Amino acid sequence: MTPAPPDPDKRARLLLESAAGMVHGLPARAIVVAAEALPPLAALPDETILLVRDGLPAGLPAVGDDEAGDDHADDAPTAARLARSARAVVHVPPVRLSRLGQARLAAMMAMSAGALSLGDEAVFLVGPHRRPIDALFVLQLGEEYRLAEDGPGRHGEAGEDVGRAVFLRMLSLALMLGQTGREGRPVGTILVIGDSEAVLERSEQLVLNPFRGYPEHERSVLDSRITETIREYSALDGAFVIRADGVVEAAGAHLRASLADKLPSGLGSRHAAAAGITAVTDAIAITVSESGGVVRVWRRGRMVAVFDPGQT
Repeated sequence: MTPAPPDPDKRARLLLESAAGMVHGLPARAIVVAAEALPPLAALPDETILLVRDGLPAGLPAVGDDEAGDDHADDAPTAARLARSARAVVHVPPVRLSRLGQARLAAMMAMSAGALSLGDEAVFLVGPHRRPIDALFVLQLGEEYRLAEDGPGRHGEAGEDVGRAVFLRMLSLALMLGQTGREGRPVGTILVIGDSEAVLERSEQLVLNPFRGYPEHERSVLDSRITETIREYSALDGAFVIRADGVVEAAGAHLRASLADKLPSGLGSRHAAAAGITAVTDAIAITVSESGGVVRVWRRGRMVAVFDPGQT
């Protein structure tokens, strides 16, 4: 006798019930789940943080299956209805990630929004891209998830703060670049954010700096009109250097710092430069791998987060 095919909605409901029990039994601070990955529900369990996919940065196409561009409109009514019973609503970029990558990104965004705090334990419900939840992770939020928080530099007044909005904007852009590339072709790049004076002292231009001479308001990453510009210049060798307030200081910069001897196996010069520059400055670096589109976040000389679109 052929077994009946699994019912995704039934599995999702059972996982949601299990998560609700774990919140009270562990105890954990919250359930974190995306609106698009839930079965039909009248309301959410107590202590649920609802994830809603943000709109795409200007100039970038939708990522994922063929209908991804239309799904945002379909998600909106469901998200709006469920949001009324959620403890908090957190926006996340519309990218395809592994299940663990989804949980890590959600944790980072939730901490940035103040919905979760350092040391909290939370239950994350995830699943295949734009499909019902089928897996559960319990994560305790450590220092690696504080990257998007505003706070003093580790050298006090000498270090720049990396603004929350700037970091999240650049992380979203890096995730999109990792999956859409430029003109349909993969690209690899480095985005170095914060402590820009110290970074520029330790770098040199490989090409003429395309951002030099423009007014600051025309170089701000918080202005959506610059997204396509950054995407075009991502084809240049070298790094983008971005001030903590979001003003792009340079593109095509060669970073004269490297920690190749401490890299995980398989990572190359781009990652060595990112590790090196963050070891000697207060900057955060985000790398996009040309092969595979993996996005890595670096701070204080080490890799602190990985977002991989190709693994489940």
